[in-house]
Amino acid sequence: MGSREVSNQDWQGKHVTVAGLGVSGIPAAKVLHGLGAVVTVVNDGDDERSRTQAAELEAQGIAVRLGDGATLPESTELIVTAPGWQPDKPLFAAAAEAGVPVWGDVELAWRLRGPGAAPWLAVTGTNGKTTTVRMLASILEAAGLRTAAVGNIGVSLLDAVLGDEEYDVLAVELSSYQLHWAPSLRAHSAAVLNLAPDHLDWHGSMAAYVADKGRIYEGNRVACVYNAADPATEDLVREADVEEGCRAIGFTLNTPGPSQLGVVDGILVDRAFVANRQKQAQELAEVKDIDPPAPHNVANALAAAALARAFGVEPAAVRDGLRAFRPDPHRIEHVGFVDGVAYVDDSKATNTHAAEASLAAYDPIVWIAGGLAKGATFDELVTGAAGRLRGAVLIGRDRELIREALTRHAPEVPVVDLDRTDTGAMSEAVREAARLARPGDTVLMAPACASMDMFVNYNKRGEAFADAVRALAAESA
Repeated sequence: MGSREVSNQDWQGKHVTVAGLGVSGIPAAKVLHGLGAVVTVVNDGDDERSRTQAAELEAQGIAVRLGDGATLPESTELIVTAPGWQPDKPLFAAAAEAGVPVWGDVELAWRLRGPGAAPWLAVTGTNGKTTTVRMLASILEAAGLRTAAVGNIGVSLLDAVLGDEEYDVLAVELSSYQLHWAPSLRAHSAAVLNLAPDHLDWHGSMAAYVADKGRIYEGNRVACVYNAADPATEDLVREADVEEGCRAIGFTLNTPGPSQLGVVDGILVDRAFVANRQKQAQELAEVKDIDPPAPHNVANALAAAALARAFGVEPAAVRDGLRAFRPDPHRIEHVGFVDGVAYVDDSKATNTHAAEASLAAYDPIVWIAGGLAKGATFDELVTGAAGRLRGAVLIGRDRELIREALTRHAPEVPVVDLDRTDTGAMSEAVREAARLARPGDTVLMAPACASMDMFVNYNKRGEAFADAVRALAAESA
């Protein structure tokens, strides 16, 4: 239900510190202030943008302390943190010493749900979260349910929980950061799509990263959905403390066993939510209903279907929802065809696991890669892709790491190393890729790295690639 069901009584006069201005901190501060809490916002930065945001909050009676995000304000009873604030920050050490709990915005939204609130179908994983959640929302809508894609995507969870619109069920994307700060979250059903090294600088270790992902299964009521091709996800299900009767449901690109969803002769089938899963299988959709039908995207569709079926959605709605779904830009997006060569933008492939998935979807490939490695290594990625590579064009700050992996594992692949980070670098990268490519090849930008060394975000990187491809097409016309 909406904010009409939320009581101010528990918050009146409660001293809450909100850590961080930004997309989650500002809404959290406003919500808590509206509930009667005494709110202080602390922020590391003290730049012009921060001062403008602070002035807006102070005009509403919310205290803001800029340039000091390390000191715990006096009388603090609770910290609500932006998900990106690392657990080892001094503010949280001070909170632990004082016995002050720390919540993220997801935890706050979960605690503020009213009676009869919409259940959450939650998704996490190293890659594919946004696509899977949007597929899930499309399926739920096709079933006639009032829903929204929320969390680390689209509508904020606080808006969804406290707004006037009422929902039957929410499709929730959750990052490892958000899960770290959400100790009491209990989803109806949840999925971990895959696990690969990512954000290790934030979590401190792979074990800590995996443990935070695994929190999504805690207290699940109906289904814990795991990836049969990634045993670590099934291990998390085994370790989770779930409600009595909650089931482990696997998804696979192969023929499914009992309690799994999978693929048979180009058809997505369900052997989990059927009357006799030992002998029966329910057809859900065809692989060709999925856009694009690349293997990792079929896996996303199976995970979305599993969560929808756990919520009681009929097979026809799974098919209709998948047919209606269109992927976001910069996720294996075909942006052009020039002189017999296809150009594909997968700028969203900001880590090696995501790049591996898109490299597996094409052959032969001229690969555009590079950027901020975030501590990643590239030997395994290059080893797996070597046989598909026509050539490689490397950009960005950490491109040398990829070049070294190519030298070790694919020495015969020609490599162009672009030693420039200006805005024209992508245009040159596309021209060099076109020079290496032959008709029938795919030029694939799957950087396997973050974008911020050269671009504001991966969207801008993808737009630069598409612009360069369009310019190339105009020249060859």
